[in-house]
Amino acid sequence: MSPSTLPPTAPARIVLVALTRHGAAQAATLARAWPDAHVCVAAKFADALSACGDRVRAYHGAFKDEVGALFAGYDQIVFFVSLGAVVRLIAPHLKSKDEDPGVLVIDDAGEFVIPVLSGHVGGANECALRIAEVLQAVPVLTTASDAVKTIPVDILGRELGWRVEAPKLNITRVSAHVVNGEPIAFVQEAGRLDWWTRPTPLPANIHCYDMLEEVDLDRYAAVLWVTRRPVADDLWQRLSERLVVYRPPLDPRPST
Repeated sequence: MSPSTLPPTAPARIVLVALTRHGAAQAATLARAWPDAHVCVAAKFADALSACGDRVRAYHGAFKDEVGALFAGYDQIVFFVSLGAVVRLIAPHLKSKDEDPGVLVIDDAGEFVIPVLSGHVGGANECALRIAEVLQAVPVLTTASDAVKTIPVDILGRELGWRVEAPKLNITRVSAHVVNGEPIAFVQEAGRLDWWTRPTPLPANIHCYDMLEEVDLDRYAAVLWVTRRPVADDLWQRLSERLVVYRPPLDPRPST
């Protein structure tokens, strides 16, 4: 893939936000490589983005008055401004990780891309990786599973259509076991086998099985189970907060 062009993705509403002339120039560079992204820029700097045509939203007055509409209208908001300023701007609009858009910050020198909000569920981490490749910048991922390059329990298999089935408390507790390097049983009875997409090997604390019956459940801090089988109530009770189940779509499982 060319470093100057972003690949297409599933439809997402993306806006690049520039509050300064230098930021507008950086936004213009990224907008050229990302033709489906909109741009929000102070009207006095909009001339830097003339090539973007009707993708540009030029605002007048205080930018804080624009933030609510951006939160409601976009899935990813990419700011070319300081991290501290972004935190203050978005604070009044925060709801929950299931509702908030992904928010990212790119520093004034264009050296770092920092997901600030909704890194996993909102997709900001993935967005940061794509932007960093185009700008030749460093993605700064602070989400624990990304930092230690292990399984993201809450979104595992999302790009493959897997649906997570577990109480939120289970997801929280199991995620902690995973990132802390405790022994984890990964049982895959269904779904595609190409779920591990990181360039690094699967961490040593993840132990893979083909069937749940092969697992000594008392040996493991948690169990990740990819299956289409029903989960009995007594299994949920036995494993308490140690079980997360994934439901893949009804597509054939590859043999290799």
